[in-house]
Amino acid sequence: MTDTTAPDTALPILYSLQYCPYAMRARLGILLSEQAVMIRAITMNNKPEEMLIDSPKGTVPVLVVDADTIVDESLDIMLWALKRNDPQNLLYSDQPDALAEMLQVITENDDEFKPSLEKYKRSKRFHNEAEAADRLACEPFIQRLESRLAEHEFLMGPTPSLLDYALLPFVRQFSKVNRQLFRDEPYTNLQRWLDHHLQSRLFARAMLKYPLWLESGEACLFGRE
Repeated sequence: MTDTTAPDTALPILYSLQYCPYAMRARLGILLSEQAVMIRAITMNNKPEEMLIDSPKGTVPVLVVDADTIVDESLDIMLWALKRNDPQNLLYSDQPDALAEMLQVITENDDEFKPSLEKYKRSKRFHNEAEAADRLACEPFIQRLESRLAEHEFLMGPTPSLLDYALLPFVRQFSKVNRQLFRDEPYTNLQRWLDHHLQSRLFARAMLKYPLWLESGEACLFGRE
């Protein structure tokens, strides 16, 4: 299939799903690093054979850098992009221990908070009586974020970091399960932080909808303006 909109066939290819938080994380990283890729929008019930050949696990995001380099974990895509170019110093390169701290919190998000969040989402969707308990299981992580934001504007300090953008899609999901309850809880700092990001031009760019690649045959330029 020909990429009818591709201005540069040498650019990396990103397979992405619109509302997947991991794919959102990868898109944010690429935008923040001012890289350029060709984005191929997909659906999970119609996965391209080309993607499955490059990454047999069959999940997004998948970044095909070249024939020898496939990056198919969202955090690794962020790191790949930001290590190439980090104009906002999101890796806090002047603080030797900062990246290790960020990676630890991201691991807690991915391994502990995300599974609890999925249970909470299911309980809410199916009106399960365990909804309150499942929400409570999410609270410790959310409260730790609130505590961080009580100390400074962003999760690592006065300026944004990798941690802010790696967690944003998941905090967004949590806030949407029960919007009113999230607003009623004493998360004033987290609410401020989330609103700041969701109302940004960056987030709007990350969420721009592209035609499905298998339907249109078009991989679209994404990233560097």
